Amino acid sequence: MEAQATEGLLRFFRAIPDPRARNARHPLGDILTVAILGVLCGAEGWAAVEAWGRGNLEWLSTFLKLPHGIPTHDTFDRVFALLDPLAFEKCFQAWTAALMKYSGELFVAVDGKTLRRSFRRAWSKTPVHLVSAFVCTNQLVLGQVATDCKSNEITAIPKLLAMLNLANATVSIDAMGCQKEIAAQILGQKAHYILAVKENQPSLYQKVQRLMDEAILEDFKDLRHGRWQESTEAHGRRERRCLWVSDEVQWLGKELLGEWQGLAGLVAVERTRQDLGDLSGKVTRERSYFITSHPGTDARRLAEGIRQHWAVENQLHWCLDVQLNEDQSRMRVKRGAENFSRLRRITLNKLKRWEIKKENGKVMQAGLRHKQQACGWSRRFLLEALLA
Repeated sequence: MEAQATEGLLRFFRAIPDPRARNARHPLGDILTVAILGVLCGAEGWAAVEAWGRGNLEWLSTFLKLPHGIPTHDTFDRVFALLDPLAFEKCFQAWTAALMKYSGELFVAVDGKTLRRSFRRAWSKTPVHLVSAFVCTNQLVLGQVATDCKSNEITAIPKLLAMLNLANATVSIDAMGCQKEIAAQILGQKAHYILAVKENQPSLYQKVQRLMDEAILEDFKDLRHGRWQESTEAHGRRERRCLWVSDEVQWLGKELLGEWQGLAGLVAVERTRQDLGDLSGKVTRERSYFITSHPGTDARRLAEGIRQHWAVENQLHWCLDVQLNEDQSRMRVKRGAENFSRLRRITLNKLKRWEIKKENGKVMQAGLRHKQQACGWSRRFLLEALLA
């Protein structure tokens, strides 16, 4: 049973080339297995992975070779620092592709996150910055690529997109990725885009802002448009979100339309928020602008895609930082921080799909940290999580 559970996951990672000499003491497959299982059970560093492995040596020996026992934490550190991150990433994406089962429209949010304590020297302050592709609907990380700093997201996003099968999906990116080349690449991969527009594209931003603000003021007189509005009240605040879209993009002018391939719609989103605990009744209002390649004026579809992109902060970045404690990781040797982050995302993808069920069949409400602890406490839970 144990061999079957680990085999289903690890067969995707056998293609990773071993960076060590042929006379290495520990098989790479054993190192990967112990590392993945250790992080799944809550290990936050290599010393914890080693300790978990030594505590479960007898059980691990029933389905792993382990000719020299559990590797030391220094061995884990060296091996993962030397592993080719792109090879690891390709195997990770092959695994996530096998997990992907969704019949509705696919929205892929691309966003960046910094590993705050991963800088090599305190005075240099150059931490690892990762760009991830995330499907909010089924809580799945599709892939990630590291950059040297946040400004290089512009070069990392095309690399990440090129690795993914995006056919018929809608890709949403914040203003950093609002680039002509990225828009063209998304269309070339048979997908649609929703791109946030801000001052980093001054000509486009000023034109879109002026056109949409005037149209909203005049209630889109004589302009084809769509509108969608929704209101929520939770967490001590009342929020109203209103989206307008118009497909009359010819008002941008031939020059801008010629630069932005596939541009078919202009979008404005207004968020109005009131804190219910504020006795002054103060209301804040902000408006954001987007461009899209989706034809027509289906405001509800665009609202769903934009809302799912905003959810990346809560459903991915917050989970990694708070529940998996990623920001406190101090790994700084070569590619160690980047490769360990993939172990966390393997854990995230698995635990998001696993439900702890009670004796009566009902699902127990449990966060990621609770699920990690459950895997560490019970081998039955660990195997259920692996087979999820």
